[in-house]
Amino acid sequence: MQFGIDREESTGFFRVALGLYYLSSLMTKETLDFDKLDSEFNRFIYHTIGKGHSITSILQYMSGEKVVQVVESRRFLKAFGEYCTEVPLENIPFLLGLNLGVAKDISRIDVRGPVADYIERQRQLREAADAK
Repeated sequence: MQFGIDREESTGFFRVALGLYYLSSLMTKETLDFDKLDSEFNRFIYHTIGKGHSITSILQYMSGEKVVQVVESRRFLKAFGEYCTEVPLENIPFLLGLNLGVAKDISRIDVRGPVADYIERQRQLREAADAK
């Protein structure tokens, strides 16, 4: 959060970093206790940014247009790469895609839009780099 230039950007950085960390923690072969996991994340979120926020609201935020501004921010990427080494930067498009897929399955929303466009751009950039 401390790398954002104002409260809105700092809160966006927090939401995206925590959401990516949460989604990454789901990528395990171990059986997860979602009630316990969500409770722990929700408690941390409440103590950090206050009432009215939850892991569900963070994942919803990550399905919207504002997440693209965050994941394209050099300040965010630098800070996230340095402080959240458990989640490699190259995994961000995959994790955002995972989140969109879950959002689509749960709420039947149309996943086309800025986040899907970002994921596609990242795929194209990765393929272009691999072709060199």
